[in-house]
Amino acid sequence: MTPVRITARVDYAVRAAVELAAAAPGALTSDRIATAQGIPARFLQSILGDLQHARLVTSQRGREGGYRLALPPEEVSIARVMRVEQGFLAEVHGQRPEEVEYPGAAAPLAGVWVAAREAYRRVLEEVTLADVVAGKLPAAVAELAALEEAWRSFGDEPVV
Repeated sequence: MTPVRITARVDYAVRAAVELAAAAPGALTSDRIATAQGIPARFLQSILGDLQHARLVTSQRGREGGYRLALPPEEVSIARVMRVEQGFLAEVHGQRPEEVEYPGAAAPLAGVWVAAREAYRRVLEEVTLADVVAGKLPAAVAELAALEEAWRSFGDEPVV
């Protein structure tokens, strides 16, 4: 399974969606989103096109035009936005974790990958754009984020 890796494209898509959620039900121009989040304008145009194709975002031309969320922010999870840009939330050699089979002693490892994906999914499915805009994460997610060790990468730990 690939490490938990948030690509620039996924990060930009989620940040653009959060900006739109903060402006909901109003609209924002792509230039305003790009400036607010420091996203390259051409990259953002492509991402907004993907979000539009996935029916998460709508656009309107004209004076009152711009981009807006197609759904209320409380109905859009972070996972939903991420899947637009990356497909599966977790994969093992290009396969879904439940499709992986290992021989011999490694056979139970497939269950580890499935459990890891489920833990990742529980956080990303639970947090909505509205939660991020409000600055109030769901209790279970806030509890994980409050753990001191959650803010350290494995390589950051002191060697004893």
